[in-house]
Amino acid sequence: MEWTINLSESQVCTASVARSQNSTCTSHRTLTVFLDQTPTQCSRLKFVYLRHIGVLWSGSLLGGVEGQTGHATFYGGSDASGTDNGACGFTNALSPEYGAMTAALSSSLFNAGDSCGACYKITCSQTDYGACSSSPIIVTATNLCPPGSNGGWCDDGKAHFDLSEPAFSQIVDTTAGHVEVNYEKVSCERTGGIKFQLMGHTNFLQVLVHNVGGGGDVSTVQVKGDNGVWIDMTRSWGQLWSTGSVLDGHALSFSVTTGDGKTCVSNAVTDSNWTYGQSYEGSQF
Repeated sequence: MEWTINLSESQVCTASVARSQNSTCTSHRTLTVFLDQTPTQCSRLKFVYLRHIGVLWSGSLLGGVEGQTGHATFYGGSDASGTDNGACGFTNALSPEYGAMTAALSSSLFNAGDSCGACYKITCSQTDYGACSSSPIIVTATNLCPPGSNGGWCDDGKAHFDLSEPAFSQIVDTTAGHVEVNYEKVSCERTGGIKFQLMGHTNFLQVLVHNVGGGGDVSTVQVKGDNGVWIDMTRSWGQLWSTGSVLDGHALSFSVTTGDGKTCVSNAVTDSNWTYGQSYEGSQF
């Protein structure tokens, strides 16, 4: 069985732990390991020494494991009104890109904006009111649930999802107000390409990167003009990225890397006549 594990190391290896001592390191940031263990056993592991390849791992399993536990509440109206803006910078989160299936994350999950755009599968596990639905939901992280709000559920160190009401109502009746959940990060499925909304002015280009598939959570962005040199952009906040390089009159290309180490290059997203305030569509993971 294949599992994906996040490592703190800059390298990532592909290995067959139970069957082989061979491993192949790549430039990605994930470690794919074949484990002869059940999801329950694996999900309870906190520190794992993979003796066949000599890697000490500490972290959580992604991809097929629902061993992470947290809590969920909801905010906004029954039509998800009040959830369409937030700390990720998505100006219209209720657009067809994300719809009403969104969540504000506690600060430990939000990770200073690094998790914006990520997708999570959430299953209700325990409620004192009514019954949990057996069907999970998939939501996109679009906002921050700040510490001190929701009766302390979003305080530092807690894994909490403040869901839109339409999302919450799919896992339990809204009279519950609060439920315990199992969750896992999953791949995002998007329609169309990555979108780049250009803002700023001549000496300051700011780009809102959204509708990102795959990992969804953007970790680095680069922009390239007519000179063919890739320029690293800096995260302003959420998924707003900026550079002080003057790129007016250049056809722009973008390189986007997500938290799982995968990169998508969108060449010639704009022509040289692009304008501030407009959105342009690139390639997709």
